[in-house]
Amino acid sequence: MKRIYVVGTADTKGEELAFLADAIVATGAAVTRVDVGTRAAAVPIDVTAEEIADHHPQGRNAVLGIDDRGRSVAAMAAAFTRFVQSRSDISAMIGIGGGGGTSIVTSGMRALPLGLPKIMVSTLASGDTAPYVDVSDIVMMPSVTDMAGLNRLSRVVLHNAAQAISGMAAKPAPASDGKPSLGLTMFGVTTPCVTAIADQLRASYDCMVFHATGTGGRTMEKLADSRLLAGLLDITTTEVCDLLFGGVLPATEDRFGAVARTKLPYVGSVGALDMVNFWAPPTIPERYRGRLFYEHNSNVTLMRTTPAECRAIGAWIGERLSRCEGPLHFLIPEKGVSALDIEGGAFFDPEADAALFDAVERSIRPNATRHVTRLPLHINDPEFARAATAAFLDIAKK
Repeated sequence: MKRIYVVGTADTKGEELAFLADAIVATGAAVTRVDVGTRAAAVPIDVTAEEIADHHPQGRNAVLGIDDRGRSVAAMAAAFTRFVQSRSDISAMIGIGGGGGTSIVTSGMRALPLGLPKIMVSTLASGDTAPYVDVSDIVMMPSVTDMAGLNRLSRVVLHNAAQAISGMAAKPAPASDGKPSLGLTMFGVTTPCVTAIADQLRASYDCMVFHATGTGGRTMEKLADSRLLAGLLDITTTEVCDLLFGGVLPATEDRFGAVARTKLPYVGSVGALDMVNFWAPPTIPERYRGRLFYEHNSNVTLMRTTPAECRAIGAWIGERLSRCEGPLHFLIPEKGVSALDIEGGAFFDPEADAALFDAVERSIRPNATRHVTRLPLHINDPEFARAATAAFLDIAKK
């Protein structure tokens, strides 16, 4: 029987945890009360902190009875994540917490499948939630008041949270139409290309387009690792620029790792590798003063990559893609890699592009399933989109 897991530190947030669980039960849903505290629970619990701690790789003693609160919280988060991964009866999860509790509960939530309902009622939900949400679909709900005993406002907030999670669990999203899913990466400057590819493939595939903002690439690769994608059209690899040169929308060192691990059909390109992203001009590192910039909007400033940087980018990408043993086709648009990198455009730089293309060709080691093709086209030319589509259909068929 699937159940809604209600999670919190029952030593310090016991009253709120009990109220939330009772409110969910009142909707007719079955609940499991889970304690992730480090001291004795103040209310009845279904899964104790000791049971959670037993899931730590080093056992419960690595979690409980530690004088260092920071270490204890981190260890409980690791144990709770492993606990969540061991369960098959979770229909939804809702948590409550302050700083420590939010860190613990969201660690476990991030291990749950995308699409499974997750709500975190937190004192931190009105600030920077990126460390807690990451690339998951956790809903962060502000608690408004601190969780130091129930009051007229916290009762309303918790009641609303109970109704929300109960409704999500009771009415799950309908099943997909059965089409296999593809992951595509896009930036504003590669939109015409990726939109055209998706239009050409949509009749046969469920096309998921990800904004190449660091989290977009990581989300796509998480889906690939979870075997929720049938292939990738990674047209916009710009996140590598920010990783290598200190931009604000970086990939991680594991970019392209999922392609190697899963061996999924992969078509890639050099979309938007002409730019590194920064916020408003005053935030740009001093070492880049005097470079060529383009003000995308009042909050985002783009910096043109140099020939030396392009060589480093191409080598980094090529070295990682050479680890991929699945069917792979990398396409190089010789007339420009973005809407700005076109003759007459703000970032048009044939020397930098040539350095990038040469580095990619030299570093991607071709074999029977791994190919690199140059095309005398701009990345946003309709012909390039048709070529990328044909390349994917060809390797997917094989």
